[in-house]
Amino acid sequence: MDPEGSGIEPGTSPRPAGRPLRILAVAVQKGGTGKTTLAASLAVAAAEAGERVTALDLDPQSSLAGWGALRTNGSVVVDRVQPWEIAQLPEILGLLADQGTTLAVLDTAGSSAGLAPALKMADFVLLPVRPSRLDIVAARPTLQALVGLGLRGRLALALNQCPPPPSPRTNAYAAQLRSLGVLAEPGIIHRVDHQDALATGLGVTEYAPGGPAAEEIRALWAWIDAKMRATTPR
Repeated sequence: MDPEGSGIEPGTSPRPAGRPLRILAVAVQKGGTGKTTLAASLAVAAAEAGERVTALDLDPQSSLAGWGALRTNGSVVVDRVQPWEIAQLPEILGLLADQGTTLAVLDTAGSSAGLAPALKMADFVLLPVRPSRLDIVAARPTLQALVGLGLRGRLALALNQCPPPPSPRTNAYAAQLRSLGVLAEPGIIHRVDHQDALATGLGVTEYAPGGPAAEEIRALWAWIDAKMRATTPR
């Protein structure tokens, strides 16, 4: 791994002994869905909620690692996992667990190559999609891979970069995904705070803590957290 973060801040209290490592993967085989932006802000929101978080960049584009290099706040450790290290992911995650990490956020590659090793270890997989037919169709290969790995009950699609309400199109896709039991709540509205936060090495809850974008991310993390707590550990 290539460390990109500054580690845990001096004086940070260790997590209570016995808390298991949980693994959240953010994955979809399509660019432009805001996957890395969402992974970064969820990692920060989880840390603010009391998790000890390491974000692992598995994407060859290394956007999350670049975000980590900009950070001066050590609340989230950011490491890069090189493509040839994917096979060692179980050992890497085991080491994080031994170090007291309670949440690993995996920003996976945007292609099918090497995706399975990361996904099969996940406690929950979030697939960000924009409210468009193109994005929903493009998510199908990832969904099929997840079902094949036995993760049918551990996944959800997050409607991301949604137009401001009221949006009949967003509402229609939300109703469709909700009826299938695969909708993460709430959807994330397209706001400039997300891009501005990423560009400055921050999560949106750090960049504009009182804004609506931060409220949505906190609510989405709370939803994911509850889902992971309700499932049997892998």
